[in-house]
Amino acid sequence: MTGVSLSRWTMSYFAAALAALLLAEGLMAVGYGYPSAPVASPQTLIVVHIVAIGWLSLLMCGALFQFVPVLINRPLFNDLLTMPALLCLLGGLVVLLSGFLWLDGQIEDTLPFFTIASVLLGLGFAFAVWNLAATLMSGRPLPLPARFVAAGLGGISLTATLGIVFALVHGGVDSAYLIDLAARGVPLHVIAGLGGWLTLSAMGVSYRLFSMFMLAPELDRRGSRLALYLAVCALGIAIPGGVLAISMGWNLDTVLLGTGAAGLASLSFYGRDIVHLYLTRNRRTIELNTRVSAFAFASLGVVVLLAVILAALGELERHGAVIVFLATFGWLSGLGLAKLYKIVPFMTWLECYGPVLGKKPTPRVQDLVVEKRAVKWFLMYFSSVWGATAALLFENPQIFQAAAATMLVATAGIIMQLLRARRLVDVDVGARFPQGAHRPALLYSFVQTA
Repeated sequence: MTGVSLSRWTMSYFAAALAALLLAEGLMAVGYGYPSAPVASPQTLIVVHIVAIGWLSLLMCGALFQFVPVLINRPLFNDLLTMPALLCLLGGLVVLLSGFLWLDGQIEDTLPFFTIASVLLGLGFAFAVWNLAATLMSGRPLPLPARFVAAGLGGISLTATLGIVFALVHGGVDSAYLIDLAARGVPLHVIAGLGGWLTLSAMGVSYRLFSMFMLAPELDRRGSRLALYLAVCALGIAIPGGVLAISMGWNLDTVLLGTGAAGLASLSFYGRDIVHLYLTRNRRTIELNTRVSAFAFASLGVVVLLAVILAALGELERHGAVIVFLATFGWLSGLGLAKLYKIVPFMTWLECYGPVLGKKPTPRVQDLVVEKRAVKWFLMYFSSVWGATAALLFENPQIFQAAAATMLVATAGIIMQLLRARRLVDVDVGARFPQGAHRPALLYSFVQTA
């Protein structure tokens, strides 16, 4: 692994993201937010933004700071920017949640919560996008996975822009056009975030990680490029097209139909590529992170199938939250947790044993984890997500809360396995720290291998 560098603060991003996931699951388990409260209620908005910003966006930023340099074989533009970005995002999230609590009558102070949140979150995402975009610019012409990430950065820019507009409207901005955009543009915000930012970036990173960890050939074939072009087309139809439709007073149904068609076609090509990577892999025995990723891809398939069925039945608007929940927790969160089970040990192994590679005997990356102990937590997580999805579909809040509580327990179990890997607890004591090895800190990476 000579030449692989470590992003200093990626572990801090992961830690903050996992804490946010636990908080969101805990809130759902006690009946806070949807389905016990309306979808548009302040309580639901609190849970949604803890997940979208605190969990998924911090997870994706941390992963991209580590893996964008790997995608293009160039160093990160500025590793110092990663911590200010994290602080702005966390601070902005706290202030944003305070604003929703104020809307809910839980806070009496009349501070400009939404204005402050807009500034902090805007700065945080701007720092992240600037850093990653400048890194990508240094590696042109970009390989296919990096082009997906570049498109994902466009997605987060659109998502953040719409989010700032919504926040300003909540804060009292008196503009008829912005008020109308905030009232009708929520589906566009969701598509830009879950589809444009998170799914496009996840697609790009997964192309590279699956090739790397399964020893499969890297793909850049016609179908792979079509997956990218169609995804970008879907994003272009949804956001610029949707904003134009709202400004002209048109119905959004045509825009959403075109977005869905392009997105479905993109995901079909992407799914075919993932199957191809699995079938052409050189590593016959695949590790747990890859095996449980199959459950995330299965969840994505169910998202697509369920969306098509509900749309055909005319029930998509009524059950849209079910689609969003499964896409968020089954697909994106499931894939994120699965890949963290490989990324955390991989980064820990590089940091600890990179300085002595080729000089001293060292453990393998697989020696940092015990898959037989971890598999039950992943099975519990995905089964509880699917149970919670069914509960939402059949409108049973009590079963949903029980499933959310099980998700919380399963996530805590997975986090414990990540902590054990980071602290090297499962490495044989005699081989744990050969002379010259570095003991990793919990929340940051101290060295970079060169």
